[in-house]
Amino acid sequence: MKKLLPLLILTHFAFAQAPKPQRIWLDTDIMVGMKDKNAREVDDAVAIIMALKHPDKVQLVGISTVTYVDYGYDVTKKLLKWYNKTGRDIPVYRGSDTLRDIGHENDATRAMAIALRKEKIPILAIGPVTNVATLIKNHPDLIPQIEEVVVCAGRTSGLPFKPGLEKLSVGDYNFEKDPEAFRVLFESGVKVVLSGYECSVYTLLGKTDIEFLNGSKRPGDQWLYDQFRPWQLYNEQLFGIDGFVPWDTTPLGYLTHPNYFKYYTDIPVRINTRQTDTGGNDTKPFLEVSTDYKDTKWRAVYAYKTLPGFEELVIDALK
Repeated sequence: MKKLLPLLILTHFAFAQAPKPQRIWLDTDIMVGMKDKNAREVDDAVAIIMALKHPDKVQLVGISTVTYVDYGYDVTKKLLKWYNKTGRDIPVYRGSDTLRDIGHENDATRAMAIALRKEKIPILAIGPVTNVATLIKNHPDLIPQIEEVVVCAGRTSGLPFKPGLEKLSVGDYNFEKDPEAFRVLFESGVKVVLSGYECSVYTLLGKTDIEFLNGSKRPGDQWLYDQFRPWQLYNEQLFGIDGFVPWDTTPLGYLTHPNYFKYYTDIPVRINTRQTDTGGNDTKPFLEVSTDYKDTKWRAVYAYKTLPGFEELVIDALK
């Protein structure tokens, strides 16, 4: 018994010191499975399932949708029915459907405000940040309650977005859909974490990485495969690679597995306007970071590289 006593004390101490999961709010523009002439992106769904797979690391206080909010609401509820094994009810709220209504209250912004009045939490925003901008604009007293806003957007100055075999350039979707919302976000002074194309592009889920979903008897798996596979083939058509980058898993990874990333901390951020890099002669805004931007007060944490092993974490979350 004397030999066991130190072991029991150490075991008790280990349990007592186990960190609590970080409670977070998730704002998403999920479109997986939406009927269209082409397959729709699936990375928001992967991020939600990955968050549910790690209840020891993050606990979803609530989920809000932005753009296509009715479809987003329905498909999110479906994913929660299939993959939420936590035993907790996770409420879902509809947010901005137009991305042109900053300041207009909706179910999502009201619910976020209620949650923030109860506790200080981070917001994981893996779509355009219209809902977050409305929250900040209408409830400036709650800004100190926002621990940080982690977004899938931004680039180092001049970086082109050319996935796969670099056949064509794509835009910084979440930023370009509502640049003004990002301006509101940075002007508020809240801590911002940018984790977008540059670090996400290191992770690619190919055909063999998702094959275990095909024919699976687990509820939801076959439906996921039936959305993932067309998205992979559409990516091959566009970028020359049979597979997809699960972009939105890297901002989540900042919260669940931060040691798998390299970051610039407190790096200057600016919105620059120049000729578009996605075809044509028009100009467009670019959300960029650079140590050369001495004239801006905006700052961010910027994730620029994903380390080996993160891709396996994403795949394991789907198993």
